[in-house]
Amino acid sequence: MAGSPTCLTLIYILWQLTGSAVSGPVKELVGSVGGAVTFPLKPKVKQVDSIVWTFNTTSLVTIQPEGGTIIVTQNRNKERVDFPDGGYSLKLSKLKKNDSGIYSVGIYSSSLQHPSTQKYVLRVYEHLSKPKVTMGLQSNKNGTCVTNLTCCMEHGEEDVIYTWKALGQAANESHNGSILPISWRWGESDMTFICVARNPVSSNFSSPILARKLCEGAADDPDSSMILLCLLLVPLLLSLFVLGLFLWFLKREKQEESIEEKKRADICRETPNICPHSGENTEYDTIPHTNRTILKEDPANTVYSTVEIPKKMENPHSLLTMPDTPRLFAYENVI
Repeated sequence: MAGSPTCLTLIYILWQLTGSAVSGPVKELVGSVGGAVTFPLKPKVKQVDSIVWTFNTTSLVTIQPEGGTIIVTQNRNKERVDFPDGGYSLKLSKLKKNDSGIYSVGIYSSSLQHPSTQKYVLRVYEHLSKPKVTMGLQSNKNGTCVTNLTCCMEHGEEDVIYTWKALGQAANESHNGSILPISWRWGESDMTFICVARNPVSSNFSSPILARKLCEGAADDPDSSMILLCLLLVPLLLSLFVLGLFLWFLKREKQEESIEEKKRADICRETPNICPHSGENTEYDTIPHTNRTILKEDPANTVYSTVEIPKKMENPHSLLTMPDTPRLFAYENVI
């Protein structure tokens, strides 16, 4: 059968074995993931018997103009293959990364001794995301900030070209390459650095980077950072020293109080009379309450006595030297 896959395969093998006449140079095409690409084809012969498209070494689609037959070799490509405007140019949609490769087409005609061929190289790229910028080691000397900025893509896309834009000076500058060397002196007008990443199908920009913010640590004195660090550490260390000294004195005072308490307790145990009210040496006894009868006063049998207490006590020595001095005590019986 003229249009069967077996017949087409035999034709393709025969074409590979017999050779072909190349009709033009290799054409390079680019496409983006999810997009579409068209392989242009305009046969130079009027009589076309069949056209065979291949991808690398695999048959992709075959066209037989006389019967209007289009045969797609793989089912997964049926919805992706199209021939716009009824021509022979192949349109491949819903591109994927693995669609990159070599495509070729063979035109068979009874008027040609060998089939006419055309080759294409397709490269499929992803749309670039925002590039990432990292800073290298920074040196601050005499108020000048020296460092490097590196621009890269996180997923390592292919065929990416990097360009740096430096904005803010009298004349804007550009630098090719992923690494940008920076030398900015504190006090100069601020500058803005932007990385631009491009591939054949897209481009994207990094977030702007300000030189003043990037070189925030630069100062006129190279040792200013150390001085600032010392100024911050000295009050902190001094506060810790004062706190430690206070805690030491407080602990020592408590120890001394504990020693004094122990000494007093030892003295009270040795001489109980000195500490009669001490809680450790005080003993309590319970006296039972007895019913007492209150005696009534009998005036006839009651004797009253008056006792006079001296207001001032005489010197004991004077009492010894004057034995004959009458005492100041007087007693009187009444009734």
